Amino acid sequence: MTRSLCVSLALAFAAAMGASVAHADGDAANGEKIFAKCKACHTVEAGKNKVGPSLAGVVGRKAGTAEGFNYSDAMKNSGLTWDEATLNTYLTGPKKLVPGTKMAFPGLPNEQDRLDVIAYLKSAAQ
Repeated sequence: MTRSLCVSLALAFAAAMGASVAHADGDAANGEKIFAKCKACHTVEAGKNKVGPSLAGVVGRKAGTAEGFNYSDAMKNSGLTWDEATLNTYLTGPKKLVPGTKMAFPGLPNEQDRLDVIAYLKSAAQ
């Protein structure tokens, strides 16, 4: 297999998985504004769960492990860790990545919006 074919296949796979091949960093201030869509169900306050789990410290956390939240079996057994790439894919379409999740939110179709929310979640943990 040629190098160019390998690169093309890797790029196609990344795109199919919802991953960005190359992207700008997120804007945490804009992410906080976009996060307003999430506030009905989530908070970034540690230990405060709502309809959804607290997202305080979510980046780097194993999925389905926020203390005190009753996760779906699908989320508890997903084997995911919320790194930036996984969050980006999940926020594209939560039920696509974790069929059976309780999360009803359809996702954020705009990649920059997702990157901005991820940047906000990272900054809120500091």
